[in-house]
Amino acid sequence: MAQSEQISVFDILKIGVGPSSSHTLGPWRAAQRFVTELEEGNNLDDVVAIQIHLYGSLAKTGKGHGTDTAILLSLLGEDPETMDTDTIFPKIAAITADKKLYLKGRYALDFEVERDILFHKKENLPFHPNGMTLTAELRNGELFSETYYSVGGGFVVKEGEALNPKHVVDLPFPCGEPRDLQRQCESTGKSIAELVWDNELAWRSALDVREGVLRIWKEMKQCAFRGCHTPGELPGGLKVNRRAHRMHQNLISSGDYQDADGWIAAILSGSYSFQQVLNWVSCLAMAVNEENAAFGRVVTAPTNGAAGVIPAVLLYYLCFCDKKIDEEKIIQFLLIAGEIGSYYKKGATISAAMGGCQAEIGVSSSMAAAALTECLGGTVDQALMAAEIAMEHHLGMTCDPVGGLVQIPCIERNSMGAMKAITASHLALQSDPSKAKVSLDDVIKTMWETAQDMNEKYKETSEGGLAVNIPVSLPEC
Repeated sequence: MAQSEQISVFDILKIGVGPSSSHTLGPWRAAQRFVTELEEGNNLDDVVAIQIHLYGSLAKTGKGHGTDTAILLSLLGEDPETMDTDTIFPKIAAITADKKLYLKGRYALDFEVERDILFHKKENLPFHPNGMTLTAELRNGELFSETYYSVGGGFVVKEGEALNPKHVVDLPFPCGEPRDLQRQCESTGKSIAELVWDNELAWRSALDVREGVLRIWKEMKQCAFRGCHTPGELPGGLKVNRRAHRMHQNLISSGDYQDADGWIAAILSGSYSFQQVLNWVSCLAMAVNEENAAFGRVVTAPTNGAAGVIPAVLLYYLCFCDKKIDEEKIIQFLLIAGEIGSYYKKGATISAAMGGCQAEIGVSSSMAAAALTECLGGTVDQALMAAEIAMEHHLGMTCDPVGGLVQIPCIERNSMGAMKAITASHLALQSDPSKAKVSLDDVIKTMWETAQDMNEKYKETSEGGLAVNIPVSLPEC
């Protein structure tokens, strides 16, 4: 059996703030580590200045992805899971106007955004394209400096750490690759969700697993609800109009509700044609990623740029297949999705800066396809087949965000990823996996080889593809 990193579902599905897990959430977490290390060394109240250096992809698309914003909020002491997202832009405006940064909300530092956040667009650090160095000058003149890498999906590695550090847990059913999962399920008679549940108990109690998964569902639900009910223009300068709001107005049969639960009840009460169901899937996926593009709270699944696929497919299952809200099915779906995502993290990448958009939308589509298949009554082999089919038809997808913003083509790609997941699931449910020519293990290996062969300009740099063929003029900040 393959030896590899042990990854929990809660490592793959994380609550955060948009627009990017690698360029926003990861740097946010890295800056939190930096502040913690200062505090642990009893240096926090001795800091007189801070400088932020961004390299590679973080430098090239950092402004559009909110890297600078995320780091500043982190230094203020804000947390992406809990902060009021409506205060993001006022807080950043205050730093810019006052030229003051209140480290952890308490220690006032002179800080000029243009002077103290440096974008090294022509320089890559050797370990990973998403590199950043934070430097604090102390009262005695000494410099405290650390380098971090945002390696995809909100995961952060400090300079000198292993890319995939092992968690010290004793998993009852260790699975390094899909073939391991397949063997474990066959030998135990467990479904994928049952086996993943048992593994999760190595990290936390049954109550914590259940509550944690349902909290993820709650955030997904709230995000889709907000996205479907928010009109207007997305920030960043591209002047992209939100479309989910109008699509939703054309689809919803009743507006008599006050909250997300009432909204879902209204959807369940309606009767929809096949075409309308397709429109619902697109609407839900785009709603989530419009929220993501607007610095809203989303669930990284496995990244922020691909955050709309899994909620859209899960809501498709609940509202149009199962036609009821069943917490056990929600838990089943998200456990399977998280497990499938972990194999891409172990065997390939979930970083667009390493693998292009196949590592984001492709992975999320694969995760959703497997989860939908088992929830619809498919076998373990059919679920893995669905995951394979979904990724097979995303291989080679480039990451070429126009203007460095997670808007064009990212928002629409979530709709396409959700549709492909549903198609892959239904294909697998009508197929005999024993006759399949390609396995999920094969496609993950191929995805990683494709990522390594892909030209760097198609890896979240905005230096190729649509990003250079769509004329835009954006403000610098």
